[in-house]
Amino acid sequence: MSAIKTVDLTKKFGKLTAVNSVSLEVEQGEIFGLLGPNGAGKSTFISMLCTILNPTSGTAEIEGYDIKDEASDVRRSIGIVFQDPSIDDKLTGRENMELHADLYGVPRDVMYSRIDEVLKLVELEDRSSNFVNTYSGGMRRRLEIARSLIHYPKVLFLDEPTIGLDPQSRDHIWSYIRDLKERENITIMLTTHYMEEADKLCDRIAIIDRSKIIALDTPGNLKDELGGETIIIESSDNDLLSAKIKETDLADKMMKTENELNICVKNAHKLMARIVELAVTIGVYIESITVKEPDLNDVFIHYTGREIRDSGGREPSGMAARMRGRIK
Repeated sequence: MSAIKTVDLTKKFGKLTAVNSVSLEVEQGEIFGLLGPNGAGKSTFISMLCTILNPTSGTAEIEGYDIKDEASDVRRSIGIVFQDPSIDDKLTGRENMELHADLYGVPRDVMYSRIDEVLKLVELEDRSSNFVNTYSGGMRRRLEIARSLIHYPKVLFLDEPTIGLDPQSRDHIWSYIRDLKERENITIMLTTHYMEEADKLCDRIAIIDRSKIIALDTPGNLKDELGGETIIIESSDNDLLSAKIKETDLADKMMKTENELNICVKNAHKLMARIVELAVTIGVYIESITVKEPDLNDVFIHYTGREIRDSGGREPSGMAARMRGRIK
């Protein structure tokens, strides 16, 4: 049995289609990533799986429970770390944990040992008696992860788990997520628009753009599909140079950013010389030229024709607000 299964799952807000007929399966024990820009539909998709939003059409199951007909069973089977902060900073870390354990009906005879266990997992046992308003951003995120585990969930949803954190805190969160998979025997689905995060953490990735999944595979396979390298050029006239490169059919795929040309090619080192010669003949000065192996940003460009950061604003999922009062 799959941990998560969706069939043509769709969510519309009036004329806006936030999630468009998404079908996928996530295996038990897998770390599965939804990679895409803000506004692509990631948070809305997770909100439906967590029973926070009702789908417009389609079906989904979590650990065999239908999200519409067996919503209470779904909620008992999942943990959630919201994109928006949802920790009460007027309480201590331990008080937050106790409150959440009560909401989920964790028996008193195991509650306190479980709280100690998950606080130790995220290295907050020494700060558990401190008020949360004294915690750093990374510590609050770790407490939210610990809180989501208090009731022994089988599936954990992480919605942009490291957004707004500094690089060191982000690395720490990544370590905790990797450990969770092994220690808690748990399935994890996370949303992110950080390429490195998806690459390092996920067993498989679904790239979601404009409400639809456009690619799904392991990070390695997605990068291997490009079958080439990327030449990155900064020049005195990117528009003219890109037009001439297109005329000569030197590139398999090319994209212009504000300051660069990204050219996907095979045999990059051989083609670099030809591109430089072409630039000289048309009077374009090459300011810099480098070659790099494909990464997930190149994969996203390959499928969408643009960089992930080019897309619009954040989707109004309101997951934390909608969840209040829904726990049974």
